[in-house]
Amino acid sequence: MLRSFLVHPFRLFLCSLLMAALLAVVPGSAQESSAPTIETTAKQAILIDGESGAVLFEKSADEPFEPASLAKLMTMDLVFDALAKGKIALDQTFAVTEHAWRTGGAPSGAATMFAKLNSEVPVEALIRGAIVQGANDAAIALAEGMAGTEGAFAMLMNQRAEELGLKHSRFVNPTGLPADGQQVSARDMAVLARHIERSYPDLYKIYAEPSYEWNKIFQRNRNPLLEMDIGADGMGTGYTESSGYSLVGVTHGEDRTTILVVSGLASAKERASEARRLLEWARDSFRRQTLFAASDVVGTAEVYGGTQSSVALTPSQDLVALVPEQAPDSVTAHIKYVGPLKAPVEQGTKVANIEIRIGERLSLTAPLYTAESIAVGSFSGRALEAAGELAFGWLKML
Repeated sequence: MLRSFLVHPFRLFLCSLLMAALLAVVPGSAQESSAPTIETTAKQAILIDGESGAVLFEKSADEPFEPASLAKLMTMDLVFDALAKGKIALDQTFAVTEHAWRTGGAPSGAATMFAKLNSEVPVEALIRGAIVQGANDAAIALAEGMAGTEGAFAMLMNQRAEELGLKHSRFVNPTGLPADGQQVSARDMAVLARHIERSYPDLYKIYAEPSYEWNKIFQRNRNPLLEMDIGADGMGTGYTESSGYSLVGVTHGEDRTTILVVSGLASAKERASEARRLLEWARDSFRRQTLFAASDVVGTAEVYGGTQSSVALTPSQDLVALVPEQAPDSVTAHIKYVGPLKAPVEQGTKVANIEIRIGERLSLTAPLYTAESIAVGSFSGRALEAAGELAFGWLKML
């Protein structure tokens, strides 16, 4: 049976010990404080904390849209992963085939690094072309060099999307050029951006480079956030006629990393101003707070047939969240597990999750572990417990 325990309100000025005691209380109810929110003209949007993955704001975050050049984030993830595993090298060269040149190069009229037909271009240059210039010829050359064809590379992109838990995204090519069935969601792009930023810190720095020159052609980075004094250092933009203007933005402040995804804006100017407004709202509306320290007892789970009737639950690391500045009481904690647990129970076993909510919105989920071992109880104790469960079951049916 799924068990759920709610603490409300979640008063963050209390010490950890007192919060842990509150969490052990039987489910109750109280008047909710309203969580901070903001309106946006974006059709799809999400703001998350880069450290914890906590959701600060969302609007139609699972609604699919055409990715345009945002698809290159997945292309880069596969390239970065191959580099990390030694499958390719930065000084290795890939050919610019006629397909790459005609589809993504100078004849295409779209974003390009102007790589010459049949030239051999180092992987490092292709990466900068794809990231800084949004170059389609660079993305295709990388895909063909790694997998042989765009189609084969797209299969790798979709396998990777599944591994990362991207539930609403499907890729058809490495560039994001219009293709039937190609789609992403704001939530998926935020998850992918966070993964890249955390997994490949050295290569991630390329996203902040303001310009790149190849074949004697100088081009500036297309990300408008980089020119703003808001700590932005990534990641990409996109546009299609049907989905409008989109952006994945990452900012680093003194105590936090914030990731923004927006889509469905009417113009490049609106995309830039709306992205800035949302990122500044997130910066000003939340503060970072350690809710529970690692190994704090935050609640208990019932145990059947053991020497004890319950076991303490703890997180394995500090549970940190961004808390609303003006409405800390809007934050609640819910412990969920399937129970009662059956003895014996080993210490350090993951048995529950704690959900942190801001108002009605799920912000963060983290695992909880048993703080001690519970041995199997005596036969008489188990029999008495079984009788109690049976009697309680009859009472619930009346």
